[in-house]
Amino acid sequence: MLNYTNDMEWKGDVLMENENLNIARSVVDLAVKQGSEMAESYLSYSKELDIEVRGGKVDTMVMAEDRGLGLRVFIGGRTGFAFTTDLTEAGLAECVRQAKDNSAQIAADAHNGLPEKVEKYEQMDTFDPDIAAIPVEDKIALAVAMEKSARDYDPRVKIIESSSYSDSISSVVIANSHGLAASCQSTYCGIYLALVAVDGDDSQTGFAMDYRLKYKDLNPKAIGREAALKAVRMLGAQPVSTRKVSVVLEPYVAAGFLGLMSSSFTAEAVQKGRSLFANKIGSKVASELINVVDDGSLPGGIASAPFDGEGVPTAKTVLIKSGELKAYLYNTYTAKQDGVVSTGNGVRGSFKGTPEVGTTNFYIEPGNCSPGDLVKAVNSGLFVTEVMGMHTANPISGDFSVGVSGLLIENGQITKPVRGVAIAGNIITLLSSVNGVGSDLKFFGGKGAPTLRIEGITVSGH
Repeated sequence: MLNYTNDMEWKGDVLMENENLNIARSVVDLAVKQGSEMAESYLSYSKELDIEVRGGKVDTMVMAEDRGLGLRVFIGGRTGFAFTTDLTEAGLAECVRQAKDNSAQIAADAHNGLPEKVEKYEQMDTFDPDIAAIPVEDKIALAVAMEKSARDYDPRVKIIESSSYSDSISSVVIANSHGLAASCQSTYCGIYLALVAVDGDDSQTGFAMDYRLKYKDLNPKAIGREAALKAVRMLGAQPVSTRKVSVVLEPYVAAGFLGLMSSSFTAEAVQKGRSLFANKIGSKVASELINVVDDGSLPGGIASAPFDGEGVPTAKTVLIKSGELKAYLYNTYTAKQDGVVSTGNGVRGSFKGTPEVGTTNFYIEPGNCSPGDLVKAVNSGLFVTEVMGMHTANPISGDFSVGVSGLLIENGQITKPVRGVAIAGNIITLLSSVNGVGSDLKFFGGKGAPTLRIEGITVSGH
């Protein structure tokens, strides 16, 4: 069991923060002494819990821990990387040797390098002691309550496919040979429910999820009701004829389309010619109602941290402002290529990999319109609640052809459920056709979006 103290140090089954910093610094010093011109160590620890209940009882429960150190060395413009889970003196020395040996196999690159020392990082509230302190039994009860809430919502909810709770506690330490030293502890927790509603021969699925930094912010009863509503409202769904109408995207669906573009905002994709936004800085790529932001410093954001996977301070980067492309996302390497500074987007999944360019809290900013008002303004349209086949979309060209289901809109009113139809097009064209943005920004993990209304979309039916 983890113990938490007010000085932000864990005690028990995890190395204390100061000791982690000492280990990280000592490995860097050893690498430099053995001929590395620059070196960086990244030490991380994570403890994860996953609980799934079915029928009010625990179906599966998994606890996992992962701890280790990744080392990058720079010799003659070449980079070598190695990682180890053996944090003994001998294990760390072997990691240094492997990293140096690996560097000899890599071509020299003048853009390789490390960020400079940072004197001070912004203080962020990313650690919830409740997640470590609350008994597992209470977390099980939370998943059970979510399942019960769904069943109580409507008797047609017959099957619970998954009612789960998960959380993670992690600690990260980074040190490099420029004197940079940073440490951070963070937590998150979440609930997820997937179910099936049945009415006669018809069955429809529904799901809902919520991931938060704070345990107290989870609302299992609300998530249970939401999942049940999504399934029940689709009972009796039928295809409609092909038509060109306004389409309203639910936040989850809008966030899915946003995710399709995420890699195209990275400088790495742009530099490799694999971005649909290459050479479009200053160009209109969306409706003037659209603002897209990446913000690793967002209060309450599940991907927030004081620094990225290289120790660069995180920041808010406006990518699209009033429809105009303003910026790309950078880590240290890609920033050197373009002669700019890193945006703090050196994302690192664990100590087992090097920092790549990626998004943090990535979202479309909300507008001023309520979702209800967006629907009321539509004479003929489709309220899209689910997309099938998003993985088949082309993230480089932005082209997509996906199946959709949802609710028909007639004279500003939602009338009947629809399935077995499809939409196709290009993500830039889609965003350029947005004529309404909701005030209901919702995050799904690290991606978020409000309700979007889009005009002139062809819905292919029968």
